[in-house]
Amino acid sequence: MANIKSAAKRARQTKVRTTRNRSTQHKLKTLSRSSTAAFAAKDKKSAAEKVRELSSALDRAVKSGTIHRNTANRRKSALARKLAAA
Repeated sequence: MANIKSAAKRARQTKVRTTRNRSTQHKLKTLSRSSTAAFAAKDKKSAAEKVRELSSALDRAVKSGTIHRNTANRRKSALARKLAAA
């Protein structure tokens, strides 16, 4: 347990941020799996919808600081290439 007020506050903030980041990362992973499943099923319309949802979720994750901007851009670019190839 922290002995200093500021250290206790940092511990509380870390707990809140960790919870939020884990939730966001779990959501991204779930959306990624569903888009991969749509590509595997060769359903272009469904895949396009899933890619749109995942791109939006990636942008929100960047906004909250959960993932880095370049990571999100790299993933969106890969999804766009995959969608164009489908």
